[in-house]
Amino acid sequence: MTSKFEINASRRDVLRTVAAGVAALSLGSQAQSTWPVKPVTMIVPFPAGGGTDAFARPMAAQFARLTGKQLVIDNRGGAGGTLGASIAAKAQPDGYTLFMGAVHHAIAPSMYKKLDYDIEKDLVPLILVASVPQVIVVNPKKLPVNNFKEFLEQTRRSPGKFSYGSAGNGTSHHLAGELFKQQSKTFITHIPYRGAGPALQGLIAGDVEMMFDGLGSSASHITGGRIKALMVSGNKRSAAFPDVPSAAELGFPEYNVTTWYGVWGPKGMPADAQARAIDEIRKACSTDEAKAVWARQGAEFAGLSGPQFASFLNTEIRKWTTVVKDSGAQLD
Repeated sequence: MTSKFEINASRRDVLRTVAAGVAALSLGSQAQSTWPVKPVTMIVPFPAGGGTDAFARPMAAQFARLTGKQLVIDNRGGAGGTLGASIAAKAQPDGYTLFMGAVHHAIAPSMYKKLDYDIEKDLVPLILVASVPQVIVVNPKKLPVNNFKEFLEQTRRSPGKFSYGSAGNGTSHHLAGELFKQQSKTFITHIPYRGAGPALQGLIAGDVEMMFDGLGSSASHITGGRIKALMVSGNKRSAAFPDVPSAAELGFPEYNVTTWYGVWGPKGMPADAQARAIDEIRKACSTDEAKAVWARQGAEFAGLSGPQFASFLNTEIRKWTTVVKDSGAQLD
């Protein structure tokens, strides 16, 4: 027969277990709700002032305003963005080091023979923050065409006569051009520059006739009439330039090339910090101030997070691997 003492002891054990569980839940909730408790560093793997910075810094300003904690941008340029990615992959996974990469990091695995990190295994995809369509732009004095149809006719009629500039071998500008050449059955000579800025200046100066550029960096020059936009990639027009037809409209539905930017954390980053980072970055990118910056650059807030971002990244890696293989693109 069970004694009253044994029943009371059992009840006490149950109460202790319940209390411990409640305490654990409370601590977990508290840990989640208080992140970040100190400034967060975000590694940007390109020099200051580049395309990644154009989204990282406005986002960081809104993050700080909303959380009360700084998001410190640490520019670690070099090796086509792979140096910064390597540093981020080896960072302490405590939730206080983030990494903002770009489409270049989906291209790198097929362009570099050896990387000391794996973008899919050593970094945790958090959220895709911006997507900018690629745009075909021409120098209107060097290639005076009125529309994409005339452009296509001229390039097909004179293979090798025209050239396009890029930020360098293996960059998104270069491979966007190679993909277009494959799909349009044209031959256009590739001229690599040391960076997107010099390539764009080469286009404006008339050293090359065209460029496959991100809409964000070309936007002010299109508006100013220095270059002419003929087509934006994808299946819809850009709200920033509604008069420029989309690739799908012009008979190239598979030409879906975007310059995109996303945020990762090192492998092992605590799940609660991941969830909060995604939530706070989403809020920062949804402010009126951030929306205005995105709109000026013809960008959209993509918003894919966690497994969705991981799936998108895998698709991009496979796409660019095929383009690199088919085009024979190589680094300098």
